[in-house]
Amino acid sequence: MLTTLQTSYTDTRADDLAWALGREPLPALAALDLKLQDVKVQLRLLGASHQVIIEQGESRCSETVACIAGSSTPLPLGVAKRVGDWEYEFAARVETMSSGSFAGRAQELLALVSDHPNGLAGVFPGSPHAFTALLVQRREGQVHWRTWHAYPQEGQLVATRTRVGARLPAPQPA
Repeated sequence: MLTTLQTSYTDTRADDLAWALGREPLPALAALDLKLQDVKVQLRLLGASHQVIIEQGESRCSETVACIAGSSTPLPLGVAKRVGDWEYEFAARVETMSSGSFAGRAQELLALVSDHPNGLAGVFPGSPHAFTALLVQRREGQVHWRTWHAYPQEGQLVATRTRVGARLPAPQPA
């Protein structure tokens, strides 16, 4: 699903992004509710970037990557944590491109996500290449999502990858 977000940039630079785990839902400009087998997933586009909330039974996990006022947790390159009964893994990278490469990559990602049944993309007014996009899948008992945050004025694309799944039991000694 592709939407035009009725707001201006809140996070205008890749360096403004912060990461948080476990936050309550923030006001969303657009949301997509999905059921992937027995897991409920909500993809949320914020004026300040994205939030993903997943629930399965009594277990809940929320990831926020956004410009968060007062946050002291910058966007990490990687995180691995236990969240209730789940293992959570997060990775982020920032790509810097020429304006021509950036425009082509932006069009490619927007087409991929907007045509996918488990995708949500929002374009910010003022630039067709200023967007936030999310895509979620469930495979092998785990929920995986990817996000892209585009900053055309800097030629930067922030890409994140997350995996959440049940904790595997510790191997038993033979």
